[in-house]
Amino acid sequence: MTRVASIDCGTNSIRLLVADVPAAGAHTDLLRRMEVVRLGEGVDATGRLAPQAIERTRRVLAEYAAAARDLGATAVRMVATSATRDAANRGDFEDMVVATLGQKPDVVSGREEAELSFLGATASLDAAATAHGSPPPRPPFLVVDIGGGSTEFVLGDGSGVRAAHSVDIGCVRLTERHLRGDPPTAEEIRRAEADIRSALDQVRAEVPVDQAVSLVGLAGSVTTVAALALALPAYDADAIHGSRIAVDDVRAVTADLLAATRARRAAMPVMHPGRVDVIGAGSLILRVLMDEFAAAEVVVSEHDILDGIALRLARG
Repeated sequence: MTRVASIDCGTNSIRLLVADVPAAGAHTDLLRRMEVVRLGEGVDATGRLAPQAIERTRRVLAEYAAAARDLGATAVRMVATSATRDAANRGDFEDMVVATLGQKPDVVSGREEAELSFLGATASLDAAATAHGSPPPRPPFLVVDIGGGSTEFVLGDGSGVRAAHSVDIGCVRLTERHLRGDPPTAEEIRRAEADIRSALDQVRAEVPVDQAVSLVGLAGSVTTVAALALALPAYDADAIHGSRIAVDDVRAVTADLLAATRARRAAMPVMHPGRVDVIGAGSLILRVLMDEFAAAEVVVSEHDILDGIALRLARG
């Protein structure tokens, strides 16, 4: 058993997992945390990470470093993704991480981000299906990780990844580019949809999506849509993990979110405060890709790149 800490620093949030990972089988969570720091605020327009965004990230990272140390993690890996890859002042961010965590972050490529997401998302799908009393989803899987700055598409099965592609559409980017109204206008939504479809054309050129039998969705936009579709009275990760959400339910939730004001979205009991501003765009990405790829349902995973980082760190 190896105790490790993984940190995933994305465009919208920074997350921590401290887990005990055996040589084989499921890992045991000791601590999971997520804080919305919006590191990628404005990066799509400016090409730079804002100093205040780096400082917000530093404060939370300091707490994560202390928690990992206090829990006795023997290895720590921090992965930074889309916003950091794109930033002209990436060095400022890396210097902050070294000063706070004691090591540089791994600013991974879109391909490695996709592979880590696939590993984390699929490792526990059979167990989740058993917990729900349903048959396990069948491979090959198309794993879709909707982040703040980018979305990863990974096709694979038990033997590994067959193809992967990362596109620069995410809930933060699309919101900043298009969905500025409260609620967004029909024209804003139309432009966002066109942006998503253009990105999906790139995905089709790189990933044979028609080979997939099961669509697996992960990250906060997808899990929030699932929580709303399931009409949960409060966010419940156990109820969400492994659930299957029909495309008609995704369409209905997306339409409701895009028609809602910010105040109404904030009042939804399953809504994390950090997702209020960007959930409309995240749900729209999910709805459009399900329509474009003719997916009847999405299997929702609460496990993602964070779990993949921990598994790879412990097992190599």
